[in-house]
Amino acid sequence: MNSIVGLRYEDKYEMERRVAIVPHHVKKLVGKGIEFHVQTSAKRAFTDDSFEDAGAKVVSSLENASVIFGVKEMPLTFFEENKTYVFFSHVVKGQPYNMPMLRSMMEKKCQLIDYEKIENEENKRLIFFGRFAGLAGMINSLWSLGQRFKLQGIDTPFAHIRQAYTYPSLKQAREAVSKAGYEIAHNGLPESISPIVIGFTGYGNVSKGAQEIAHLLPSIEVTPQQLLDLDFNNAPKNLIYKVVFKESDLSRPIDRTAVFDLQHYYGHPEFYENQFEKYVPKLSVLVNCIFWNNHYPRLVTKDFLEKLYSEGEPKLQVIGDISCDPDGSIECTHKGTEIENPVFVYDPFTRKPTYGFGGKGILVMAVDILPSELPLESSIAFSEALLPYVEQIVKADYTKPFAELALPQPIKKALILHQGEFTPNYAYMKAFI
Repeated sequence: MNSIVGLRYEDKYEMERRVAIVPHHVKKLVGKGIEFHVQTSAKRAFTDDSFEDAGAKVVSSLENASVIFGVKEMPLTFFEENKTYVFFSHVVKGQPYNMPMLRSMMEKKCQLIDYEKIENEENKRLIFFGRFAGLAGMINSLWSLGQRFKLQGIDTPFAHIRQAYTYPSLKQAREAVSKAGYEIAHNGLPESISPIVIGFTGYGNVSKGAQEIAHLLPSIEVTPQQLLDLDFNNAPKNLIYKVVFKESDLSRPIDRTAVFDLQHYYGHPEFYENQFEKYVPKLSVLVNCIFWNNHYPRLVTKDFLEKLYSEGEPKLQVIGDISCDPDGSIECTHKGTEIENPVFVYDPFTRKPTYGFGGKGILVMAVDILPSELPLESSIAFSEALLPYVEQIVKADYTKPFAELALPQPIKKALILHQGEFTPNYAYMKAFI
């Protein structure tokens, strides 16, 4: 049995304040005979003292821990021989920037368990931060909208909403959005920007989190087709329009005689093309919440944005790119932004970004660690989902062959490396190394 569990200090981002296992869950596990070493951190959402009170030992090094839990990627020099590491590794697509990290783990014969691949029999993720990415992303998108209008000399209730991380709790952030919603319901919005239309791509956990915040505003949901037919001149000024776009709204078969088939789309995206662009001119805010890889059509291309701005100042003010795939579904998202520098304006003619709220073009919010803007609540929810598996992850005998490992099936599915070798589900990744 592995005797000591390590909780790692997060150092990939300055503002990363999450933790994989929170103190009151550490206390439960200590009660089951598991010893915890917690790497000291002055910025973590939970203090060193709170972990000590839970029965953990606060340390500067995790050299004595054999199973180590983290959140984000770990540096090459951190890994040690034969140890087990559990974190979001971002390697399963062969991401080039993380292949050196993966090679280091292989050379040291490590185990790698990736939270992203902990799935049930239906391949649905069981442990995730997605809802909190949506919550923080929507708060930030509304804040961005208010600041953008403010620079244009337009006063709106959105101007009183702040960036998500500045609120001590999610409850206080929700209260701020609700207050803005109350003002909109009673006083309306300026005619020059009405109606405000918020479009959500996707309907999973991220989108549900974002919509949860949007529902604090006085809103009415319309279908994509109703959006195209909407008469903006007669729309009420004290309501927000909300639209949720599914895959069949985003893409269509290249063969116009074919009908959209979701499973065929998932398996053969090369037979589909973008049809989302017809909706974009009707949106004030686009909140992007989809899973995407480069086999799928892009949602918003640089060419489209140039064409849109060539036709005059568009209605679209803000793209909240919660999915945050660099050069991906939102092509002008050239990279993820940091919490302390969260937005840029993309000029569709020069095709260059300028950080901040000012400038000609479209404002993009693309923070790639959004759940860390709500570190207390997101860590608690994540830890709650992870808790049922921790004891078995810790007590597993990783010297045994893969087939004999006593791990819950969802964890075994997420075991990418065992003794430094790819497990059967990840043999395809040899091509990336």
